[in-house]
Amino acid sequence: MDTFKKLKQFYWPYKKLFFLSLFFLLFVTAITVVYPIVIQMTIDEVVLKDRYPLIPYISLVFVGLMLIKGLATYFHQYLGDLFGITAVYRLREALYEKLQVLSFKYYDNAKTGDLMSRLTADVDGFRFFLSVGFAELLRVATLILFSLAVMFYYSIPLALVTMAAMPFLAVVVYKFDQQVHPAFKRIRKSFGHLNTRVQENISGINTVKSLAREEFEIGRFSDKNETYKQNYINTSLIWSKYFPLMEFIGNVCAVALLAFGGYLVINGGLALGELVAFFSLVWYILGPLMNLGFIVNMFSQSKASGERLLEILEATENIQEVSSPIVKPIKGHITFEDVSLTYTVDDDSALKDINLDAPPGKTIGLIGATGAGKTSITQLITRFYEPEEGRILIDGKPVEHYDLKALRRQIGFVLQEPFLFSTTIRENIAYGNPDLTDEQIIDAAKRAQAHDFIMEMPDGYATLLGERGMGLSGGQKQRIAIARAICIDPSILVLDDATSAVDMETEFKIQQALKEVMKGRTTFIIAHRISSLKHADEILVLDEGEVVERGTHDELIENSGPYTRIFNIQYQDREAIMEHAN
Repeated sequence: MDTFKKLKQFYWPYKKLFFLSLFFLLFVTAITVVYPIVIQMTIDEVVLKDRYPLIPYISLVFVGLMLIKGLATYFHQYLGDLFGITAVYRLREALYEKLQVLSFKYYDNAKTGDLMSRLTADVDGFRFFLSVGFAELLRVATLILFSLAVMFYYSIPLALVTMAAMPFLAVVVYKFDQQVHPAFKRIRKSFGHLNTRVQENISGINTVKSLAREEFEIGRFSDKNETYKQNYINTSLIWSKYFPLMEFIGNVCAVALLAFGGYLVINGGLALGELVAFFSLVWYILGPLMNLGFIVNMFSQSKASGERLLEILEATENIQEVSSPIVKPIKGHITFEDVSLTYTVDDDSALKDINLDAPPGKTIGLIGATGAGKTSITQLITRFYEPEEGRILIDGKPVEHYDLKALRRQIGFVLQEPFLFSTTIRENIAYGNPDLTDEQIIDAAKRAQAHDFIMEMPDGYATLLGERGMGLSGGQKQRIAIARAICIDPSILVLDDATSAVDMETEFKIQQALKEVMKGRTTFIIAHRISSLKHADEILVLDEGEVVERGTHDELIENSGPYTRIFNIQYQDREAIMEHAN
């Protein structure tokens, strides 16, 4: 029950609904046990004693009991469902909130499809047990207790004979639980892998089709589907093995009851009506005990789901805030002092002994091969990751002393592959600052060289975009992302290959617009093209996480080092064109 204890905070606040549901369940169970008693009285007191005029009254009692039971069943089921649905609503909210605060380090190893299956299938599996499983377990327990009480009242010897096989049934149910729980955990895990495969395929369908890898993807999906199917078949084998055994033990009890009970009736030790009632009551015990396998199965599924949900809820939040963080606006003075970063224990260092100083208004260019550590520097400023060694200062204070949300609101990011939401262009541009007027949004779009192509769209700024900005070119997405960054009026601006997907003419226009945006702001330009950062106040050339060269464009050209080699490769045929454009 540890899993349910850990998740108690989500369902226990609604315990009133649960206990009300149980209150009505007691009515249902009590009336169920009354049925055999009424039958016994009908046989022994009415039929055998020729008191037939009482039958209409007994029928009316039956109808009354059924009406009360129906009403009690309605409230029991409704309140039980309300309890489960309300509890998992809160649980789902907590899971989503947790996913928002987990650091990039968590997402580096997480799979989108698996997370989605946890927030849907696993949450629903847990809800089903809260709504039905707990109540069913208590229904079984109360039904057995009530039935046993009546059985012992009728005949203690017959009750003891009937119960003789029950310990064997309990052992079988226990063994069943030991095997079925790991089986359902494997099912949940394989379902998460199946979801991941589907999600990745749909997200990367352009790449799949462009490389004609449809058959390969079908094969990969079939492998995951086969694993999911096999896990379900293995679970079915467990069911097939244990349920007939449970039924056999139940039938043995029924045979023993009829044999010994018949003997008692013949010898006058038990009335005929009592034997009939006894036979009904024994199935009220054996049926629920065999049904215990279903409850155990439900419990195992729910427990497996709960464990997967706890993996998210108990995931370590690597980025912690101080008790009284700084929330005031920043000027944007960035300082790195001997900063090193390693993403995982087995990896090489992403950054090694980085030192830099960027006062407000200064533009820092970062260039180097893929994986050299350019993006890592900017991700440390926003505390997406924590440095392993050294410290990062903003306006002279350690970055960890700042309120995370307040800090990140003042840093504008334009990524190499900007993410756009499936909503209007206007809402995408104003995403970081939803209170902007239409005039401010249009002004930001004009400064990002996006206004013209937006006005050519069917509904202008009200045009709905597809998932991840489908319907726009890479360059158009980047210009909308630049407009979005402009809208938050950041103190620090990070351009991570922000013009990589535009042609040289558009790149030049965007750079002209960004010059105005960059005034008074600390700017980091990450680029593979020298044309994007040649005007930076200082350029850092990185290689395998280390700064191998630094200086202005002109100084680095004179050094004849790595920067010059990059320049020569890129500018042999284009220098004259760019000079003419300038």
